[in-house]
Amino acid sequence: MATSRGRAVLASIRLANSLPSSRRGAARAHLAPAGRSSPPPSLPSTHPHALLSNLCQRFRFSTKPDSVLDLVAADRWSAELESQLGDINPALNHEAVVYVLKKLDRDPVKASGFFHWASGRDGFCPSSSLYSMLLRILGKKESMKQFWFTLKKMKEQGFYLDEETYVTILGAFKKEKMASDAMGLTHFYKRMIEENGKDSVVKKLVELVLGKEWSSEAEKALADMNVAFSDTMVIRVLKELRNYPAKARNFFDWVGRCPDYKHNAVTYNAIARVLGREDSIEEFWSVVEEMKSLGHEMDLDTYIKVSRQFQKSKMMHAAVKLYEFMMDGPYRPSAQDCSTLLRSISATEKPDLDLVFRVARKYESTGNCLSKAAYDGIHRSLTSVGRFDEAEKIVQVMRNAGYEPDNITHSQLVFGLCKAKRLDEACEVLDKMEEHRCIPDIKTWTILIQGHCVANEVDKALFLFAKMMERGINADADLLDILINGFISKSRIDGAYQLFVELIKKAHIRPWQAAYKNLIDKLLGVRKLDEAMELLRLMKKHNYPAYPEPFVQHISRFGTVHDASEFLKALSVKDYPSISAYVYVLESFFKEGRHSEAKDLLYKCPHHIRQHPKVSVLFG
Repeated sequence: MATSRGRAVLASIRLANSLPSSRRGAARAHLAPAGRSSPPPSLPSTHPHALLSNLCQRFRFSTKPDSVLDLVAADRWSAELESQLGDINPALNHEAVVYVLKKLDRDPVKASGFFHWASGRDGFCPSSSLYSMLLRILGKKESMKQFWFTLKKMKEQGFYLDEETYVTILGAFKKEKMASDAMGLTHFYKRMIEENGKDSVVKKLVELVLGKEWSSEAEKALADMNVAFSDTMVIRVLKELRNYPAKARNFFDWVGRCPDYKHNAVTYNAIARVLGREDSIEEFWSVVEEMKSLGHEMDLDTYIKVSRQFQKSKMMHAAVKLYEFMMDGPYRPSAQDCSTLLRSISATEKPDLDLVFRVARKYESTGNCLSKAAYDGIHRSLTSVGRFDEAEKIVQVMRNAGYEPDNITHSQLVFGLCKAKRLDEACEVLDKMEEHRCIPDIKTWTILIQGHCVANEVDKALFLFAKMMERGINADADLLDILINGFISKSRIDGAYQLFVELIKKAHIRPWQAAYKNLIDKLLGVRKLDEAMELLRLMKKHNYPAYPEPFVQHISRFGTVHDASEFLKALSVKDYPSISAYVYVLESFFKEGRHSEAKDLLYKCPHHIRQHPKVSVLFG
């Protein structure tokens, strides 16, 4: 039964557009719930890319970093725990400590205890990057005591806080209104960069590298600086050269040949982060292989950052190759990393199924069971490319593994069907969901409605929106934006405006600022100034900044003095708008050659505006 709000909105919709009756396509049988079975099987063997059989046993870590992690995670930090860690006497290196810290990033107390314990071990030396990593974990209200202790110790030991970490923590402090901590952090950061980061020396090195083509002459100029290189300084230079990967690699190789310096895991990971981009991908793999041959490993933090960059740049083949590389090493990515990668692949325009199954196979081959999120990633890729029969088989395998399809799973099917223009079948999915008591949520409805808008079935989309409201589900700004864009795509600006205003007033939706701007532009494009002005007033009520530019351009060309006066009133909720707003409008009239309208508007302006020096200059 429709809610009172829903009934009001439905009435508004009928004003915006006449609705056709719903159409029913051929019914598509959907996946009915099934009971669990054990053990869960692998993906269907009939699939050309079938996964290896799932061992489905609890994966126990066997490498030393994981043994340390198991011990630390089991109990609170204490002297007894430190004693137990000493008994197993783990061989700690940079990569191992990064691995444990990444796994403890939600537990500042344990992360801090482990790091300071490890720093006191013979044979292990911390680095600026490890300290920065720990500080990101500790930069929370509940762990400020450990944060300041660590920052001071970091400075005392000659390390520096990197810029990325500084900006991240400073932003968190400001968000939490921790003004004094933010000020103290800035003070520390500036001193550490200057004193420990050798800021002046680093600037000269970077200037020299960027100022010349790489050659024996450039190398001689660097050597003549007679710098005593440290890991901290090398990392700083590489960070400054991050937008020049070829020069960064040249500098890295040159430093490695210096007689008093030798690269290690810390600096190899630093250059890997710089080279992990499309225009230096061959150099990236070369460094990775070189690092491996020297007995160093890519640390987990570097993997996450580089993989994220690959995924952001749609370099999915590189992201999958890197995932496989890490899964073959001792510091394996988490189940969440697997799910994130699958989701990124599935989000591309045409998901590469070979990549999808390579990721899943590699994850299972290490003794892991696929998670619900991983199954969803595979399912999403299959539905996105229209492989619906195989998608159903994946859902059955997922069920047998103990995961029932939910709104996420069904939404992916709806998306795929809409993308394939099988709109009636997409609607049937929601009916089947309700039959099996899996109630579609706002996201599922939004995907269905958006699918119809993209297919230019705006009338049907509006009908589905009305149906959603009858179910008692309230619309949000995302769905409103989709509907309005659907109307605009059909050049139905009046309908878009009416629906927009009514949903704001009756359903109390707060649209996105971009949605306001978009509709205002379209309204002014068809000379609907009054309607655009009403949106400007609503925009101010929602505390969005004014959007004067299109109004001034429109009024100065086509509007009247009365229009300009009303616009200026609408700009400000209280009193009068700023002097700059008046000057902006008056200047625009002058530019359009409408001097008499500018003078008439001036007479309508408040006295303090007419007497203002800027206005006096404007009128000579």
